[in-house]
Amino acid sequence: MLIKMEIFGLAMDEKTNMPLVILKDEQDKYILPIWIGALEAMAISIPLKGMSMPRPMTHDLFLDTLNNLGGHLLHVEVTEIKESTYYAVIVLQQEENVLRIDSRPSDAIAMAVRAKVPIMVRQQILEDIMKEQQGDYQVVLDDEESKKWAEILEKFNLDDTKYKM
Repeated sequence: MLIKMEIFGLAMDEKTNMPLVILKDEQDKYILPIWIGALEAMAISIPLKGMSMPRPMTHDLFLDTLNNLGGHLLHVEVTEIKESTYYAVIVLQQEENVLRIDSRPSDAIAMAVRAKVPIMVRQQILEDIMKEQQGDYQVVLDDEESKKWAEILEKFNLDDTKYKM
């Protein structure tokens, strides 16, 4: 069974200094943090903030190509976790064909945000995480760290980047 999740936010893990995207379900029963890279965090944050780039980023290019070929993104799924690594698929439709394509969760989420399609997670993953945490699972963001990350994203200005797109 798949559970529909939404992006609760982006944060910085204070122990690893790695960004993470935090997903939660509509009933606030499940919370899923997924550690991602800095560039992936930026790719997710740009459409979340309603920003657009002057030239298409890779995720935009993929979706534009898909649309021009007569297809569209249905949803994305976080399908499994192996050795602390999450796996995902993007689910596409072209005419009657439904295709499931292997993806990193960060890329799948970046495309889902742009295409405004659901982010789904297998319930078993969520249940397993809750069991590992013995039912006391809770994501706690250090106020100072979350403020710093929010400030970085708020101050992000395309004109300040070294390489123009």
